[in-house]
Amino acid sequence: MKKVGWFLFVFFAIGVGLYPFGYLLSDTLATYGLLSQKSETIKESLLWSTMFKVHIYLGGLALMIGWPQFIKNFRNKNLNFHRMLGKVYLMSILLSGVAGLYIGYYAEGGWVAKLGFIGLAIAWLYTSCMAYLSIRKLQIDAHKRWMIRSYALTFAAVTLRIWLPLFQNGFGMEFISAYVIIAWLCWVPNLLWAEWYVRQD
Repeated sequence: MKKVGWFLFVFFAIGVGLYPFGYLLSDTLATYGLLSQKSETIKESLLWSTMFKVHIYLGGLALMIGWPQFIKNFRNKNLNFHRMLGKVYLMSILLSGVAGLYIGYYAEGGWVAKLGFIGLAIAWLYTSCMAYLSIRKLQIDAHKRWMIRSYALTFAAVTLRIWLPLFQNGFGMEFISAYVIIAWLCWVPNLLWAEWYVRQD
């Protein structure tokens, strides 16, 4: 079961991490994906469009490169690469998280949804910043715990895409009604699980 769980974890991390790059190859995602819910006025805004791209591309990158960092043998045998990958991960989150704060204000579903996504961006930036500060102080255990929290929030990109079709197709909910709930559901349980996990260590 652990192997199956690990396989699914990596599969979704890579698959959803690559998902944003589909916007470069086809207009289908813009027509049928989350972007299809945005008004033409917002999509035509250069600032919003730029922030959206920064958020999804760098967030996708962080999702794809973050999971190997939790493999102990990988870290021990490739310490320099681990450090380099960690720097890229944290820089990606810094830029994607700031962009997420901006586009969160324009989330569909009113202020409940907006606050959900803005809260995610703040928590993502905070946990990642704490991970960086702890390793700068050579606090290895604290760094590990903060990175687990950080990646649990990075994984919100996956859980959002699991919950949304489940709510729409499984529960028959309209997009907006589902989105308001998932703006919180995509990350709060992830963070709670991470907190439980690090306290077991």
